[in-house]
Amino acid sequence: MAEVHGSGILLESGTNEIEIMEFTIEGNLYGINVAKVREIMMAAPVKSMPHAHPAVEGIFKPRDVVITVVDLPKYLGVEQEKTPKDLFIITNFNKMYIAFRVHTVVGINRISWTDIHKPDKTVSGGSEGVATGIAQCGTDLVTILDFERIVAEIAPETTIQMDEIDQMGPRTRSDEPIWIAEDSILLSKMIEDCLHKAGYANLHMFPNGQELWDALNALPKERSIDKEVALVITDIEMPQMDGHRLTKLIKDNARFKEVPLIIFSSLISEEMRIKGRQLGADEQMSKPEIGHLVDVMDHLLVAKQGRG
Repeated sequence: MAEVHGSGILLESGTNEIEIMEFTIEGNLYGINVAKVREIMMAAPVKSMPHAHPAVEGIFKPRDVVITVVDLPKYLGVEQEKTPKDLFIITNFNKMYIAFRVHTVVGINRISWTDIHKPDKTVSGGSEGVATGIAQCGTDLVTILDFERIVAEIAPETTIQMDEIDQMGPRTRSDEPIWIAEDSILLSKMIEDCLHKAGYANLHMFPNGQELWDALNALPKERSIDKEVALVITDIEMPQMDGHRLTKLIKDNARFKEVPLIIFSSLISEEMRIKGRQLGADEQMSKPEIGHLVDVMDHLLVAKQGRG
């Protein structure tokens, strides 16, 4: 069993870099953000669970934590016998621990988000795809999987829930321009639908931080930023430019720094909170807490109007 420690990336601010753990399934290279990984261990016996998703092997209990095991090869359509040499990648995101079975772990590469490109629809499968990016790691091309989307499919109750918005009751329509950077096609649609339901009618969606930043800089200088962008919401993990780099650029810019900015990510931990605060984020919260996100949006926009 090996715990995973990064090489200091969490202590840096807005460098637009990521550490990718490479692993293989049937000889193909895949990757996961090291920030999601807690440890690597040899595959262990698993207790099956009735009525589970076909890719869910069951549960096991290393030490004192019960962890769901996902057969990642099976999820990806690879029918291959499990072997004692298989490994479990133990992850923690969305406030959950999940183990993913893989065949081998190759190692860790530190690269820039600019080296990660959005796959075209023939690779990603369009809106149903699980490839969130293709990374150039040295001479290798590594497929970065959308682990949030995988978990959302396997356990829909653990992801963003429209019910949280319904429970808020009737809400007033808001035409305040909200800009959102989120690379997951599935989660982007969920967030957009929920915020529309919550009354936020003027949403501008961007697939990564770079495109949002470029759009900000393209705004006419003579226009008031308040009229163009009332609030920014950003994920952390995104190709081209991550949410921390975007936060740093916005908060270091005299023209944009007063725009309220919320980091909404599955990776929120105490270390990430410290980093986000250092970069100037106004609020940070973990997916899938969409009701909390709406409450915070309401509060920041009211506070901003009060300052105006």
